[in-house]
Amino acid sequence: MREPILLPLDLPELDVDLSGGQVRRTVHPSGLRVLTERMPGARSASIGFWVGVGSRDEQAERDDAPGSLGSTHFLEHLLFKGTPTRDAYAIATSFDRIGAEHNALTAKEYTCYYAKVRDADLEDAVTVLADMVTNSVLDPGEFETERGVILEELAMAADDLGDVANERFFEAVLGEHPLGRPIGGNPETIRAARRDDVELHYRERYDPSTLVITAAGAVDHDRLVAQVLAALQLAPDERWRTDRSAEPARRVQRLDDAAATEAVSAGQDAAAPALHLTDRPSEQLNLMIGTRGLCSADPRRFAFGVMNSVLGGGMSSRLFQEIREKRGLAYTAYSFGASYSDGGVFGIYAGTAPEKASEVIELARLELERVAAEGITEEERERALGQIAGSSALALEDSDTRMGRLARAELGSGELYDLDASLERFAAVTAEEIREIAGVLAARPLTVVGVGELGRSGLSA
Repeated sequence: MREPILLPLDLPELDVDLSGGQVRRTVHPSGLRVLTERMPGARSASIGFWVGVGSRDEQAERDDAPGSLGSTHFLEHLLFKGTPTRDAYAIATSFDRIGAEHNALTAKEYTCYYAKVRDADLEDAVTVLADMVTNSVLDPGEFETERGVILEELAMAADDLGDVANERFFEAVLGEHPLGRPIGGNPETIRAARRDDVELHYRERYDPSTLVITAAGAVDHDRLVAQVLAALQLAPDERWRTDRSAEPARRVQRLDDAAATEAVSAGQDAAAPALHLTDRPSEQLNLMIGTRGLCSADPRRFAFGVMNSVLGGGMSSRLFQEIREKRGLAYTAYSFGASYSDGGVFGIYAGTAPEKASEVIELARLELERVAAEGITEEERERALGQIAGSSALALEDSDTRMGRLARAELGSGELYDLDASLERFAAVTAEEIREIAGVLAARPLTVVGVGELGRSGLSA
């Protein structure tokens, strides 16, 4: 069985072949890490500036220190609003004039600023992204403008009851654990955010040791490293100096498996009742049914992947067939998993008429328990492996996907799986391992979240 490519933090240079492309990695003495994957025949490149800081790293206000809730998402917005040499319009036009696809994202454990450009324009993208990440002025006027923009963004999400159900589900399953907090903050934390606190979060969290730059497509590794270092040299802030040594770190190393399990288990077990309902005018009730899942380094994740595909991974899955095709109770029904360094969630989603909610909840529970008790058939296993192989191969045709894969491996486990190594592990999963992981999930406390018209549902907290 093929082994993953290891990414030890004390290895300055790495050069390997991966799925027909060349992967190179440089760990600079400053702690900065640059990873590239050259894709033969590509005429474009995707590049991301990843900071190993997410919403879970924010702190609530204490008597002895200011809070930073909402700061990570605020920074994602503010870094597009200007530097000493580029205002917000100049940043926008810098990307538009080269036809770049550019944006940013905030997640629970990282933040990314990225662009996809022609190969000839990669240096321009590096220059602008580096300026944004290292040199933002966090202008007070722009801060207030973006406060309004973020509040509108949250209001837009609040109108999507599927999004609301998802946020409520994480909060209910993970309880007080930081992973349970909404990524974008909430209206209360955004209204209460102070520029000084966001700036402190920026100064304390953004530096070369937390920065990982990944690129995939038509990219020359040595040239990109030189461009990045040259761009960082232009940052006037001392913290971005690259002539100082610093130790990069990975989040996954902060907790061993036992501590990780206890950290999130405590939040789940302390969470109040299993049924969490939010009444909203709606034609449907958005249901999320699930429990704690697996952390990103859990060796059972491959068995989970196959089990999840069979249970709710496509139109032939058990949930889709039972809930939609046989009974017509929902337009869609699926299962999913979300994994982080020290915890995760497993869930089932369906949107249904309120009066059918109880039946859908029961069917979802029974299907999970049936996999736990009886396992799956060999035909289901073969179909799941084909689905995983096909969807994985198709995704890796995109340089964005490859760029993200590099970053998540570097920021997370330090293990980079190519397609073949990954598929070999899925193929090696036994029917008993699939049944066992379903049993683990079925035995955990079940949480049900419902968002929509409750009056006709018969559900009550």
